[in-house]
Amino acid sequence: MRIAVVDYGMGNLRSVSKALERVAPEAQVLVTADPARIRSAERVVVPGQGALPDCMKNLLASGARDAVLDALRDKPYLGICLGLQMLFDHGAEGETAALGVLKGDVPRFSVTGLKIPHMGWNEVLQEGAHPLWAGISDKSRFYFVHSYVPAPADRALVAATCVYGVPFTCAVARDNIFAVQFHPEKSQSAGLQLLSNFVRWRP
Repeated sequence: MRIAVVDYGMGNLRSVSKALERVAPEAQVLVTADPARIRSAERVVVPGQGALPDCMKNLLASGARDAVLDALRDKPYLGICLGLQMLFDHGAEGETAALGVLKGDVPRFSVTGLKIPHMGWNEVLQEGAHPLWAGISDKSRFYFVHSYVPAPADRALVAATCVYGVPFTCAVARDNIFAVQFHPEKSQSAGLQLLSNFVRWRP
């Protein structure tokens, strides 16, 4: 099995790839921006930390944007942080057009009296029995670092929520797509279980 971890010059790619290698030692994990390698992989992971405008610019420059769009049509896809936010129509950060695969926006997180970015461990409240939640208790804690949040137009996309002053969507799912605002690669046993579930997922 080949798993492509998409490299667009941002984010903690090494920690994501190492976590995948740990849960799937039999897999070939490729950190790559090469469109051909992304297209030839059986599974695609798009992680990332940073700014959505730079993310979209770098994906376009490398040619990886179209390869990611191709993967989103039929391959198991895991988006992490920016890899979640880029799925929607529009990001408030830099007024950025994103991929538009899922309907909705990514506004800036605004919570009166609380620090932004939302950073640290928080409980994740699962919605529905998605295969990627297998073996993970509801309200397990995952690690977050973000200043923007997904706002799906369709409530049916929501796979989990979290509360930081106010409830917000922290995971979405549709068909072969699963994406999270938190960082499973930094979330110890629960995060490794989610990555393991992804590797074995047959959507």
